[in-house]
Amino acid sequence: MSVTKVFLTGGSGYVGRPTVAALLRRGIAVTALARSAESARTLSTLGAEPVRGALTDTAVLREAASRADGVIHLGSDASPGGDQVDREAAEALLDGVGAGPYVHTGGAWVYGDTDGVADEEKTQQPPAITAWRKANEDLVLARAATGGHPVLVMPGVVYGHGAGLIDMFYTAPARERGAAPVIGDGRNHWGVVHVDDIAELYALALGAPAGAVYIGVSDEAPTQAEVAAAAAEAAGHPGRTESLTLEAGLERMGPIAEAFALNQRLTGARARRETGWQPRHVDDALTEIAHPTQA
Repeated sequence: MSVTKVFLTGGSGYVGRPTVAALLRRGIAVTALARSAESARTLSTLGAEPVRGALTDTAVLREAASRADGVIHLGSDASPGGDQVDREAAEALLDGVGAGPYVHTGGAWVYGDTDGVADEEKTQQPPAITAWRKANEDLVLARAATGGHPVLVMPGVVYGHGAGLIDMFYTAPARERGAAPVIGDGRNHWGVVHVDDIAELYALALGAPAGAVYIGVSDEAPTQAEVAAAAAEAAGHPGRTESLTLEAGLERMGPIAEAFALNQRLTGARARRETGWQPRHVDDALTEIAHPTQA
């Protein structure tokens, strides 16, 4: 099935903006959910057609998806009950797009600590912050058996252009406190991916087989301590890090601290093999975090 028009949620966000650009470069027209007038302006500037509504507006989602050849669901709801919002939004989008490709967002944290390099077949052992994902993902992938075309993309920690979770939880605190936090000894590894590269994978996933699951990471696996040191440098405090126990990290950061403490080595080989994905940022994570480039 040829995809010429895609409906996108989360299009004005950190990953959404480069995803819109990746789609437009392929000649794919983009309509995108806009939860505010500001989001609508951002999307229009990017070249997408805004559709006003929120993730809870399932009728809007279903209608917009029915007018597209494919759907990419990047939006999220951080409020209590966000898991149900995600599930109901996914169901509405799947209903709307029918047999067209529907690309759903997961996250690589669900695999928990890895023993060596892990791929998509690893048994999931999620931290509390992502434990809700599996039920929703199982529901989404089950549509492949009833005529739907779901695809799951599971990004690692997304970095690039001085934004995202690393900026929020490491660089920004380093600006405030003079040191970036490190949970535990910091020797745990992270699966990471540049925001522009994961955007390319989302676009490519529209052509993937129904039921496909892809971890989106580069071959890099920096340690948390290395990431923190790079974030401290970006904040103007090179080499300044602060070690926190997991308990102290949970108190300061919330439940995401448990995820940052995971030791993960992951591979995106399946995505590269099956979709032709070729991440361009394969060995520059620490340099980009310490000296971010502009989008």
